[in-house]
Amino acid sequence: MFKKPLVNNQIRASQVRLIDENDHQIGVITLKEALEAAWAKNLDLVQVTEKTVPPVVKITEYGKYLYALQKKDKSPKKTSEVKGIRLSYNISPHDMEMRATQAEKFLKKGDKVKIELRLRGREKAFGNISKEKVSQFLEMLGKLIPCKIDKELKREQHGFTMIVSKQA
Repeated sequence: MFKKPLVNNQIRASQVRLIDENDHQIGVITLKEALEAAWAKNLDLVQVTEKTVPPVVKITEYGKYLYALQKKDKSPKKTSEVKGIRLSYNISPHDMEMRATQAEKFLKKGDKVKIELRLRGREKAFGNISKEKVSQFLEMLGKLIPCKIDKELKREQHGFTMIVSKQA
């Protein structure tokens, strides 16, 4: 949750930096002058920040200000999801292009992409060729969208994996 801001006579500073209802900065004035300006417009004086000297106060309707704070607090934070792209040892160039465009879509949405190259049976013996396939895929992806490697190419039990994300 959030801490409720101080309003009107709860504000204890002698000097305040005033912002009017249209978000125009008035300047540093006494608290009494700021309260009178707020009451003249039938609005409240709300302390926006406490940490600055003098504190910043705004002429606004207290209920609307609280509602905006609650809405801002509840807004969903986008967490990046890890999406998977699975390649195979004998993947055709066209299929690799399609997977690269799919990975590009994921990266544009802000997700990370886990690239898996699955190896079966005798394919596990040809690790160097598998690494080349992944590097070819990264080249294709690099031409579509700039990306950075979050987790280096790693040999695992059933093949190779790596995680890439969009470059900031």
